[in-house]
This record gives sequence, structure tokens and C-alpha cells, in this order.
Amino acid sequence: MLNKLRPALSRVLTPVGHALARTPLTPNAITIIGTIGVAAGALALFPGGHLFAGTVVCTVFVLFDMFDGALARVKGTSGKFGAFLDSTLDRVADAAIFSGLACYYVLQGPSTNNRILAGVALFCLVAGALVSYAKARAQGLGLRCDVGIAERPERMVTILVASGLYGLGVPFILPIGLWLLAAASAFTFGQRVVAVHQSAAADAAGSSAAADVAGAAGDEG
Repeated sequence: MLNKLRPALSRVLTPVGHALARTPLTPNAITIIGTIGVAAGALALFPGGHLFAGTVVCTVFVLFDMFDGALARVKGTSGKFGAFLDSTLDRVADAAIFSGLACYYVLQGPSTNNRILAGVALFCLVAGALVSYAKARAQGLGLRCDVGIAERPERMVTILVASGLYGLGVPFILPIGLWLLAAASAFTFGQRVVAVHQSAAADAAGSSAAADVAGAAGDEG
């Protein structure tokens, strides 16, 4: 959903890309620095209960990571490896955030509620990875999978806002955010499975129709 804002965001980030092009930084370096920053912030601060500070650090580096695409466009260095690295390290950043939150709940004490919320955080991690994998696998097979109410931008906004507000003392917002994100991620995975099934069926029908036409043409010849 938030991906629809990418054209406008690209226009905003392009001047930053031109500024970064005058530095020794490369798009891949920005990707790596951004991921390390997110992972360090989440794993060092979330488990100890420093949710607001951790959210600030993660948000800064998530925003910093957005500059890699702008720099790549300016330098004309966009490539397959850069896209692979960006997508792969996004999964690392996601894992750090949700693992940090799971550790936070585990360290809060052995109550049933804390154990459940730690499990929900891990479910969000797994479900988010499945959502991303479903799209990547579908695209690798040449099938369409551009659907979903909870793509990565929505997931990041939801969890970082909920974590930050909870760290500022807003009650229940993080548990609510985790439960909503778990449900939305599971629903999005289902959406993508259905979309790929429909795309595969349409592709098979098109191939069958093309084969029938080719066979008819051969018979006429």
C-alpha cells in the first residue's frame, strides 16, 4: 500500500542521492550500514527495555537505508546484486527488530502474557519472511504477486510506531500492534498465495490456448 508513494518519495530522495554521489559512499555500503545500524539498535536496546531509544535508532537507520536506491539511480549503478543485497539484508533487519522485541518480553518475566507476546513477535518475524518469500518466488517463476495489505513498509511503520509509543508510556500499544501485525501478515501471505494460484492458472490457460492455436495452424498447413 505504501509502495504507491514510491514515485513521490523518489523525487524527494533524488537531491539526497546527488549529494551522496559526491562522497565515497556506494549504494551497497549504504545498505550494509543501514542494516548494521538497525540490527545494533534493536538487539542492543530493545531487550533491555529501552524501546523508545531503540525505535529512534532503528528509524534513523531505516531512513538512511532508503538512500541506497537514490544513490544508485544517480550513479547509474543499479544492478542485480544490489537488488539482491538490499532485499536480503532487509530480512536481517526485520529479524533483528522482532527478535529484539521477543527478547524484551522474555526478559520481562515468566508470565503467560509475556511468553505469548514473545511468541507473537516471532510469529510476525516468520510471517513477514513468508510474505516476502512468496513474492520473490513468484517473480522468479514469472508470476504476478503484487498484492498485500501488509508489505514491508507497512510492517516497519506499524512495529516502529507501536514500539516507540510504548516506550513513551502509551499502554497496550505494543501488544495491540503485534497482534494486528501478526493478523495482517498472515492475511497478506494468504492473499499472495491466492494471487499466485490465479496467475499460474491464467498462465497455464494462456499456454494451452496458444498450443491449440498452433496445433490448428499446423493442421491447416
